[in-house]
Amino acid sequence: MSRYEELPTPAAIIDLDVMEANIASMAKRLQACGIDHRPHIKSHKSAAIARKQLEAGAIGITTAKLSEAEVFAASGISSILIAYPIIGPDKLARLAALHRQAELIVTVDSLAGAEGLSRVGVQTGKPVRALVEIDGGLHRGGRQPGADALRFGLMVQALPGIEVAGIMGYFGKIYGNKNKEGFVDAIREESRIIQETAALFKDAGLSISIVSTGSSPASLMCEQLDGIVTEVRAGNYAFFDASGVSMGLAREEDCALRIVATVVSTPLPGRATIDAGTKAMTSDKAHHRDGFGIVVGYPDVQVAGLNEEHGFLQFDPDKTNLQIGDRLEIIPNHSCVIPNLNQRVAGVRKGRLAEWITIDARGCNY
Repeated sequence: MSRYEELPTPAAIIDLDVMEANIASMAKRLQACGIDHRPHIKSHKSAAIARKQLEAGAIGITTAKLSEAEVFAASGISSILIAYPIIGPDKLARLAALHRQAELIVTVDSLAGAEGLSRVGVQTGKPVRALVEIDGGLHRGGRQPGADALRFGLMVQALPGIEVAGIMGYFGKIYGNKNKEGFVDAIREESRIIQETAALFKDAGLSISIVSTGSSPASLMCEQLDGIVTEVRAGNYAFFDASGVSMGLAREEDCALRIVATVVSTPLPGRATIDAGTKAMTSDKAHHRDGFGIVVGYPDVQVAGLNEEHGFLQFDPDKTNLQIGDRLEIIPNHSCVIPNLNQRVAGVRKGRLAEWITIDARGCNY
């Protein structure tokens, strides 16, 4: 049974003690490796949580979208990396306004994008600091490592109003690994690619004052990153989720974000329906795990399916007896999706509601 009877379900909750321990542990780990942290706030979209990360030693934040950067700058956070191409006159106009008031860093991987940033720098009289994005293997964006990235970096540096501050990579294929050995090999390859490209930039006279990489797995194993890496951008580590558990990166007790749901129907033996569907959880699949989340305390119960307002549980009725009205805690497959589904999330401590956490950048995907 859930301890949060005061919350209407479905309810997203964050165990603040667990989250703060995750934040502190990552900060200590990175400090020991001599690597700065610029956490990715897409995982929580909350200024209050970002401030906890900054208080723990983070040097700034990373956002996915310009609108997120606008919200966090308005909250008083000024050092922001926008890790997404800024394309189109509407976004360039907004970037120019934000660039005047905050210490922005942007990423770039196309000449069209670089020319737009150049115009912003000339217009504002304040050079735009840019990181050349390296394709880390997902092929969703970025220049190819090595000579292609170098040629592009030299082209960008030659433009007025823009300065190359270094390189950035996201090596998302790391999530395909299932054990520590696989993660270590992937991180070492990530480090090798970043190191070789950074060396080319340095030899050509381009700045590598910022060498930014690192998913949560790579950040958790930062001792495998070469010393040339200056910062990482872990995000999911603050909450963890069912994917992290299945990959061995976290234990259930490390998962700070959960969904409290109520059993609302038991149509057949071994079947139950909860009041949390895709609008409360996420349809994202987990890495190396079936179903749509971990039902805490019920290892034999599977969240077998979701639609908008319903979750479908399957279990052995000879082992488990779920009753209408039972309240369950579910660790979602992908925690980063959940805050964006809520205007606020319940912050809890020791089984009691402690505070409401505003999701300041909810819906900021533009």
